[in-house]
Amino acid sequence: SLEMASDSPESLMTLCTDFCLRNLEGTLCYLLDNETLRLHPDIFLPSEICDKLVNEYVELVKTDSIFEPHESFFTLFSDPRSTRLARIHLREQIVQDQDLEAIRKQDLVELYLTNCEKLTAKSLQTLVSFSHTLISLSLFGCCNIFYEEENPGGCEDDCLVNPTRQVLVKDFTFEGFSRLRFLNLGRLIEGVNVETLLRPLASLAALDLSGIQLNDVAFLTQWKDSLVSLVLYNMDLSEEHIQVIAQLRKLRHLDISRDHLSSYYKFKLTRRVLNLFVENLVNLSSLDISGHTMLENCTIPSMEEKMGQTSIEPAKSSIAPFRGLKRPLQFLGLFETSLCRLTHIPAYKVSGDKNEEQVLNAIEAYTEHRPEITSRAINLLFDIARIERCSQLLRALQLVITALKCHKDDKNIQVTGSAALFYLTNSEYRMEQSVKLRRQVIQVVLNGMESYQEVTVQRNCCLTLCNFSIPEELEFQYRRVNELLLNILNQSRQDESIQRIAVHLCNALVCQVDNDHKEAVGKMGFVMTMLKLIQKKLADKTCDQVMEFSWSALWNITDETPDNCEMFLNYSGMKLFLECLKEFPEKQELHRNMLGLLGNVAEVKELRPQLMTSQFISVFSNLLESKADGIEVSYNACGVLSHIMFDGPEAWGICEPHREEVVKRMWAAIQSWDINSRRNINYRSFEPILRLLPQGISPVSQHWATWALYNLVSVYPDKYCPLLIKEGGIPLLKDMIKMASARQETKEMAR
Repeated sequence: SLEMASDSPESLMTLCTDFCLRNLEGTLCYLLDNETLRLHPDIFLPSEICDKLVNEYVELVKTDSIFEPHESFFTLFSDPRSTRLARIHLREQIVQDQDLEAIRKQDLVELYLTNCEKLTAKSLQTLVSFSHTLISLSLFGCCNIFYEEENPGGCEDDCLVNPTRQVLVKDFTFEGFSRLRFLNLGRLIEGVNVETLLRPLASLAALDLSGIQLNDVAFLTQWKDSLVSLVLYNMDLSEEHIQVIAQLRKLRHLDISRDHLSSYYKFKLTRRVLNLFVENLVNLSSLDISGHTMLENCTIPSMEEKMGQTSIEPAKSSIAPFRGLKRPLQFLGLFETSLCRLTHIPAYKVSGDKNEEQVLNAIEAYTEHRPEITSRAINLLFDIARIERCSQLLRALQLVITALKCHKDDKNIQVTGSAALFYLTNSEYRMEQSVKLRRQVIQVVLNGMESYQEVTVQRNCCLTLCNFSIPEELEFQYRRVNELLLNILNQSRQDESIQRIAVHLCNALVCQVDNDHKEAVGKMGFVMTMLKLIQKKLADKTCDQVMEFSWSALWNITDETPDNCEMFLNYSGMKLFLECLKEFPEKQELHRNMLGLLGNVAEVKELRPQLMTSQFISVFSNLLESKADGIEVSYNACGVLSHIMFDGPEAWGICEPHREEVVKRMWAAIQSWDINSRRNINYRSFEPILRLLPQGISPVSQHWATWALYNLVSVYPDKYCPLLIKEGGIPLLKDMIKMASARQETKEMAR
């Protein structure tokens, strides 16, 4: 029943359902007394739509952290005259007794309750109201549904300590469930008498008793004329069990598999048992014996086994007892058995650990109800993806996404699944993946990061995000990604490798994005987080990638974003700048990143007075002579000073150094640069440079701006000529050539 992650476009039905669920108030409902959702009185919806609304709602609550569940959601479906329900699938903590109670008037045909641990015996009573219509029912993993709360009589002080005791309900049966054909009681609580519970059912077609230990199953023969599917996963079998199974001659699907790690099993499979199944269960098309130990050799001699082309014909079967099959099985479960490695297996689909196909079949078959097996199968897929090449990439990705969504709180699946995703999304597979699929990967990766503060999951998730084009592919979850990464970086104890990847991602996310994105991320505490990282590194006296990336990220996030520049100054950014300069005088990359950032700060008129101190101006002047990273450090220092000079002599509020002296050093620096220098810088707009052209207050600033434009358009004409034209640079240059105050060499360059 699990819906696979799909790669085709969403249907209009799905899109509308999703929109309505995210906007219930604006579409189907109104709020009564500001708290209770009520359906508009003129709305009538058939079961095709209501089923989808309920099932999608459960999915959204489970897999979308931004989606808010509604207390009163299920009450919208309380009246079958306006909303009809027929087939619904509810999961986990989302559902409580009152939710089922709210829909008790509906004529449900199919009700799947999977791992709904909050449901108690109250819900057993609610089930009775569906008894006349239910055909399919699953109570898989609903471990408390047979417990009711009992108030002990003669209550004294004990009441306060333990007001309610949980008691097992012994008297419930499926009496009156006249149409029930399919029943899943997997992981039913011990102490419930299964035989008594089921006896009233007239003709069961499918029964799942996974994880239940029954020593006597003779009662199953009462359905020997109707039972077509029987699942006894993890039941320790005996000769008696086998004899009963052999009498269920209508069986088409039999699953006696087990998790060989979960506990000690006395039972061992023999050639005779398999022969018995083949002879008696003539309709069998699906058999699962995964995890079993074979007591004797069931295989044909190895010489014969290796011969000829691989065949699924029963007559050629490498497993001797299966030679008696009338036709190949549709499915044969051999996961974690030695048989899956044989050559001739008479089945169209085999689950096992021999190759990619078998491993994918295992993940597909066991994901929903057997995460303990699925995580081991995904681990095998991880090895295949890492060491060989996946040939069924799309299917592999869809299966892993589905498993991660289904078991958001299962640590093993989150660890193995996130590791597999890293290898399945790397560049060699890129061409084969649609936007939709890649978005689904991002969603489950972010879910993993959200639910698990565990180092391995966090690292795998961060590494997987590195396989995407950033920021473009993460744009649709922009806020959320940033919040999660900042969250990782703000933790007090940090894993070095995760810290490095997270800072790299943060830097990439704020590079080349719109200003409103940068402002939003600034408000999330981005600037503060980066400065704290820098502070920590300074204290350790280390200048590593984290230190460089942090400054680079600050450079990116302050670009044309005055609010973030102001935050940098308010959180003692200048103090850290000076300390880093002093502590790491030789680190060229670092100097470039720091000065790029200060260039952004200097572009903001209101903030420039804060740079106007003897100490800062001296530092900038001295950096004019720096040869670090080609011309970059000197160029950026000159840029900072050009903006300061542009405010005129009256803004120069310091005695030392003199303004003229600094101007002289600026001219000298610009004249020393090679006009054809290739650049380590990326301009999205020339606006901050262009504003230095139409002015006569500081010819040196005008010259720096002209030099910058000349260098960029001559070295990178394809990129920067259109930008210069688009932003109106040509008339500004023409006007400047006519200005008396402009220096001759500046005019030459402008021309």
